[in-house]
Order: sequence, then C-alpha cells, then structure tokens
Amino acid sequence: MRWKNPLVKITTALALSLLASIAVAKPTTIEDVLGRKVTIDAPAKRVLLGFYIEDYFAVGGDAAFDHLAGISSGWFIKSRPAIWDLYVAKKPQLANIPNVGNVQDQTFSIEKVLASKPDVVILADWQYQALGAEVARLEQAKIPVVVIDYNAQTLQRHLASTRILGQVTGETERAEKIAKNYEQVISTITDRIAKAKQPKPKIYIELGDKGPAEYSYTYGKNMWGAMAELAGGDNIAAPFVKTWGAIHPEQLLAGKPDVILMAGYESVVSPSAMQVGQNIDAANVQQRLKGFTQRAGWSDLPAVKNQRVFAVYHGATRSIMDAALIQYAAKALYPDLFTDLNPQATYLQFYEQYLPIRPSGTFMLKISDKI
Repeated sequence: MRWKNPLVKITTALALSLLASIAVAKPTTIEDVLGRKVTIDAPAKRVLLGFYIEDYFAVGGDAAFDHLAGISSGWFIKSRPAIWDLYVAKKPQLANIPNVGNVQDQTFSIEKVLASKPDVVILADWQYQALGAEVARLEQAKIPVVVIDYNAQTLQRHLASTRILGQVTGETERAEKIAKNYEQVISTITDRIAKAKQPKPKIYIELGDKGPAEYSYTYGKNMWGAMAELAGGDNIAAPFVKTWGAIHPEQLLAGKPDVILMAGYESVVSPSAMQVGQNIDAANVQQRLKGFTQRAGWSDLPAVKNQRVFAVYHGATRSIMDAALIQYAAKALYPDLFTDLNPQATYLQFYEQYLPIRPSGTFMLKISDKI
C-alpha cells in the first residue's frame, strides 16, 4: 500500500488557491472621462498616480498600495499631513514610493514619471490639461494615460471615474458597489428636495485658508459650487465666480446667504484660518469659525443671525467621499427634510468599509454645536 503524505495535498491546494487569487493582466480598453479610448494591461501592476489618492486606495483595496510605481503626493502631504501619516503607519511601503512632483507648482517631472516605468499613468482632468504637450512624451514612450475627474463634483464624472479606477485596478465589482452607494446618497437627497418643493435657501461656501481678514476662494460651477447645487442650495457666488476665486465683500453681503459653510484643512498658515480635520479639536474649530462671523457686515446676514454657519473639511472634496459633505450641506440647508442623515457616520463608515485607516477629529461642525 502506497503511503500518501497529506501535507502534499495541503501544499498543492494552497498553491492552487494562491495562483487563482492572482489576477492575470490582459489588454483592456478603457474610455476615460474625456472620451479617449485607452488600452492598458489590466489589472495594472505599476500605476503612476497623479491625484485622487484616497479614491485609488478605496477602489483598488490592499493590492493598490503595492502597485504604485510613483505618485504626485506633495499636495496631499502638505494639506493633509496627519491623514498621510496614518496611511504610512498602516502601509509603510508608501514612504518609499517615488514622488514625481506637483503640477500645481510646476515641479511635476516627466523624467521622474518615465524613470518609474509605469504600466499606466492616471491623471486628473486638470492635470492633463495643464501638462498639455508634455503628455505626448508619455504616449511616445508607449505609456498609456488615463484621465479621471472628481474635481467637477458632478454625479456623472464621479461615477465614471470610480468605474475607471475599477478597470485599472481590476476591482470592477468593488468599484461598482462604491459607485452605486454614492449614486444612492445623491438620489436620496435630490429626490427628497424635489418632492418637498421648498424655496431654495441661499448658500455661500468659502475656503477659509486666509483667515477672516481676507476673503479667499469661493466657488461657481465646480467643486463646492457643484456640491451646493446637488444639496439643493442657491449658490450666491455663481453669478460672480465662474470656477473659483474671491467674491467681493459687497457681493457677499448683498447676497444675504441663509447658510454659510467655511471649509478648511488640518494644515494652515494663518493662526485664524479655518482649521478642520484629523486630530483637530472641536473647540478649536468652533473658535476659528466664530472669528469669521466677526467680519464687517456679517452680523446682519441671515446665516449669522440664525447661527447657520458651519465648518466643513475641505480634504473630503474632489473625492467619492464627498457624499458625507453633500449630506451635511443638504442637512444645513433643509434641516427638517434630513433629520435621519448622519453625515459624520457616512464619512467614517466609508473608511471602515474601504480603507485601512480610522480617522478621528473634527470634520463637520455647526457654530452652535455643544462641545
């Protein structure tokens, strides 16, 4: 009788299981948000990521961290250092990924991109437009470039970008789940507002990075402007600001907003700037928020009189995670319609479901909240 070693069966079964779990890359044609047809080997093994770091991580899952050939991480690290530190603590390999520079400050290096030998380069629409002819150098080197866009803050581009990331990473089912959940959040808000047939409250949103002494960016048709529209607000800046820029104080005062959102990051220069995010204490956020209400003429604004002034985390914009912020804006605009929504829970639950870190701090706060 022949003796059979059971360990051989176990080892063989384990090997077959591991082989089955490794996705084989195959040519896949992707239509990006610009309608460009791009063929890549998917799932991509070496990804050069230009922007939308957390969306790539969320869609791609654990494997996505190991497939980064290079990254444009300067903006993320500068504006959200505490969040980046959480990621590096969980995924130490991030500290060794080459940084190829930033398009914003013109340090983005095509040479560094080429040196990283990526299978695919993922760029934000605004990066693709800003780089212009430089993109041709990548294509001449037979490196495919895929364009996505969360900056527009539209439902269509958010869904398309998420599904594109799913194709690049091979996580199409995961991407579809994220996209469908996002679509459900937005449709719940827009449908409920449409049925209520209430007048649109006026809203003003500003990035409070310069502090109360100077008006900073507000938004017209994209980013917070588009989010305000999805949340059912009448954006008072829209007639004066096409994309983003400062509104004249007199225009703001004449607009008489019913709701004001002041956005901020963790990292600020001005001691009075709006500071919101990871490890930021609620009392600090509230104190800074109150500082903006002391601006000349603001005491007469309906939003200030009725204490409908809110701090919001700018770091969650330009991302599929803005679902929580849109919920928060909708609740600020229509408190009676959305008593059932818990935007803070929506934000934190996304991390629990799709990302390895667990943020804590102040991400949304009303000026009158008890802390």
